[in-house]
Amino acid sequence: MPLVAVIPKPNTPVEVREVGEPDLEPNSALLEVEVSEVCGTDVHLQQGRLAGVPYPLVPGHVSVGRLQKIRGELFDVEGKRFSEGDRITFLDVHRTCNSCWYCLVAKAGTRCPQRKVYGITYGLDDGLSGGWATHIYIKPGTRCIRLDAVPENFMAGGCALPTSLHAVERGDIKIGDTVLVLGSGPVGINAIVLALMRGALRVLCIGAPEVRLDATAQAGAAATLNIETHNEAQRQDWVLENTAGRGADVTIEATGAPEAVVQAMRFTRDAGTVVVVGQYTDHGVTSFNPHLDLNKKHLDVRGCWGSEFSHFYRAAQIVTHRPGVWSEMKLDSYGLNEANEALSDVKEGRVLKALIEPQINADSRRSA
Repeated sequence: MPLVAVIPKPNTPVEVREVGEPDLEPNSALLEVEVSEVCGTDVHLQQGRLAGVPYPLVPGHVSVGRLQKIRGELFDVEGKRFSEGDRITFLDVHRTCNSCWYCLVAKAGTRCPQRKVYGITYGLDDGLSGGWATHIYIKPGTRCIRLDAVPENFMAGGCALPTSLHAVERGDIKIGDTVLVLGSGPVGINAIVLALMRGALRVLCIGAPEVRLDATAQAGAAATLNIETHNEAQRQDWVLENTAGRGADVTIEATGAPEAVVQAMRFTRDAGTVVVVGQYTDHGVTSFNPHLDLNKKHLDVRGCWGSEFSHFYRAAQIVTHRPGVWSEMKLDSYGLNEANEALSDVKEGRVLKALIEPQINADSRRSA
């Protein structure tokens, strides 16, 4: 019988439960999970900070595993048939309709009102639809991707990699730009790598704690600054010193702190670009001076919400062919019965990247 780690309701500990194996619909599959991600969104899910979440919930929206059973036919984006035993990942966003106004006119599939997300807006009542489990039910229409990368390398990028890919593209980074990344978590680290791939000459990073800033330097940041030891004025002075007194050409906000959005505008040069990607969860309001912080600076400020299949697919390809920093990232793995510890470690920033591996037990905890 499959095992799942469940958040019963907001602000309650995760529980491990045994559930029944699903009856497979035509053109669906049962995936045996090898590894699933623990990210900041999962912390927010336990805290009840996202709207429309159907508790009880099995978290884990980005996962890797092997197809154990297939009923009917599954094909990849190149038209190749999947077979039982294939290692895959899959786009966590499901049921994007490709027929509504947002999909067809705005070309913004992340705003499709029909979209559902494994491990976030699919609950336990929807079946095995989260990665913190021994198995996931691959529903008909799920976009599966054949994974040739080492699973841990792909998961080192996790959901932050396609999200950062989306943000970097929204920033329209040009060859020779100086990019500032606010935030040294997974999204910030991935944004640094991808900004350099995009053509940035230098990437600066402001964040904390020091262990994460070390990771940003390993990812390619030319200079870093610890937010815990420098106030806003000192941070702005540091940015100006590193950008010939102008400010960054492009700033990517990846912190989740509302005040960082205003600071991103202030740290960006006149006629520069700001991308806000860190505000996935509602952390509250902030205020700014529309004349001084935005209009007089002639800024281009762009929101960035989630990712689409193209970002997810290319993320898998990048890690496969250019594993680079992802193959060197320190990962901490937890069994299903250690999910509460994993959430706590992510919340407190004690780990760089946490993974759930359903096949390990508490006495076989390992770090890579």
